[in-house]
Amino acid sequence: MLDNLDDKLGFAPDYDSPVPYMQRTRDYYIAIGYTTPYRWAHYIDAPFQKLKKPLNKSRVTIITTAAQYDPTKGDQGPGAAYNGSAKFYQVYDGDTARQHDLRISHIGYDRKHTTATDSGTWFPLPQLIKAQQAGRIGEVAPRFFGAPTNRSHRVTIDTDAPEILARCREDQVDVAVLVPNCPVCHQTTALVARHLEANGIPTVVMGCAKDIIEHAAAPRFLFSDFPLGNSAGKPHDVESQALTLELALQVLESAPGPRTTMQSPLRWNEDAKWKLDYNNIATMNPEELARRRAEFDKQKDIARGNRVEAA
Repeated sequence: MLDNLDDKLGFAPDYDSPVPYMQRTRDYYIAIGYTTPYRWAHYIDAPFQKLKKPLNKSRVTIITTAAQYDPTKGDQGPGAAYNGSAKFYQVYDGDTARQHDLRISHIGYDRKHTTATDSGTWFPLPQLIKAQQAGRIGEVAPRFFGAPTNRSHRVTIDTDAPEILARCREDQVDVAVLVPNCPVCHQTTALVARHLEANGIPTVVMGCAKDIIEHAAAPRFLFSDFPLGNSAGKPHDVESQALTLELALQVLESAPGPRTTMQSPLRWNEDAKWKLDYNNIATMNPEELARRRAEFDKQKDIARGNRVEAA
């Protein structure tokens, strides 16, 4: 009966809505034996800075949660399994006048529905350079910045966000575009964006986890309803990457106030069943959950050792 009604009225299936990443993540970690629910950052109000100058006169930077490729850190290539060895623990920066090999094997992107074969989906520097050449922005800032995503909320708020702000000020940055990948990456970029806006720098987050970004009250958000790991557009689709950046720039210009979300009109594909898969315990048997617990513990131990070395 309901199926007939859906057909008559043209309703979409209920699962074709933004993936509930916060609930999925909580349920998943409880299912593999971590019984303390994760506390997602939650705010009601958000700081907000209007553009101080037009974008075509502004210096724009990128803040990414992707990691610089290090061949000594194991497999970080397309389709690589989660690799805790590749995590980074301190803010880093890179020269925007050079090419960079940034990878996302160290975080929980959607490995089933994207293969991480095109860095343009998570690092929009090539598109930002094109925007400068076209006169859409004034200039690309001399450096982009990497934000660690494996620490507590307090470390992000008290240590990493202030460090990124200091480097932005050194480079006289006018605007920041933040590009997360995994669920915690989205939280991290929302917290960094809030800190930058509270200190005078307008921001926009380009992301795929709508619930996390809005729960943390990011000032401006461009939502792409794509699998995690594709915040900057579809892989091997330059037009989609260009449009995604352009929409983010439009959010910067047009947001009427804090907590503004714009949704991209692009769809990943016509079949939205990919949304049913990410960390969905309803699709996993006990053996699979046990395997994932063992693998998670292994990677956590690796990451803990690397964190001690980096301290």
